[in-house]
Amino acid sequence: MPAALTKDDIVDRMHEKVGFPVKEAKEILEILLEEIKSTLESGSNVKINGFGVWSVKDKKARPGRNPHTGEPIEISARRVVTFSSSDKLKDIVTTSWK
Repeated sequence: MPAALTKDDIVDRMHEKVGFPVKEAKEILEILLEEIKSTLESGSNVKINGFGVWSVKDKKARPGRNPHTGEPIEISARRVVTFSSSDKLKDIVTTSWK
């Protein structure tokens, strides 16, 4: 399995492909990620055409069970981030896997 793509890898690729200085590429990436985070934090979706949509979902509290002891517990209400890939991205990933 290939290694995960890191922020440093993205900065390096921006430097190589677009010619941005490394410092500038890092700043651009940080601004982009901060915009995504603040948008999700406000409860709005982030949609990138041809890639997918990140959204925030509220999950209600529910009963659960401690897997180690079997003891019943309450799983607290929380907000979670979900990602739904676009059909275009699904097609690319599916065809490259075969």
